[in-house]
Order: sequence, then structure tokens, then C-alpha cells
Amino acid sequence: MPEITLDRVRAAKEAALRRFTKLGKVVGVGITRVRGEYAVKVNLSEPVQPGVELPTEIDGVPVRVEITGPVRAR
Repeated sequence: MPEITLDRVRAAKEAALRRFTKLGKVVGVGITRVRGEYAVKVNLSEPVQPGVELPTEIDGVPVRVEITGPVRAR
């Protein structure tokens, strides 16, 4: 698998934002590292409905999903 460049992960981040926003539960989308490679991290306010499959990669870039709960200003 070719190295995942920062430009490539930025493009995948934008694609992830579009895909996951349709779920209405996105509280954040960012860039992280997984096993030394760039990846997209998606934070959701709550789990998705049973049976909804979330992508584990977008355009060859790994996607990690975390349920963080709602985000509130302090």
C-alpha cells in the first residue's frame, strides 16, 4: 500500500465529513495517526442505528470512529 500523504488524508477528511454528516451525529472530523500512518478520525455524539455500516476507509485512507458524546461549550 502506498504511503498516505497529508494531502491525501486531507481529501479523505473532506469526503468523510460529507459522508458522515448525513448521519447527523458528527461532532468532529480530524486527522490522526494509526500505526504510524495518517488516518481520518470521526467523532460521533452517539452510536449509529443498528445495521448502519460505517466505512473503515475512504479512498484508501483508514477511518477511525469514536463515540465521544455531545460536545458542549464550557
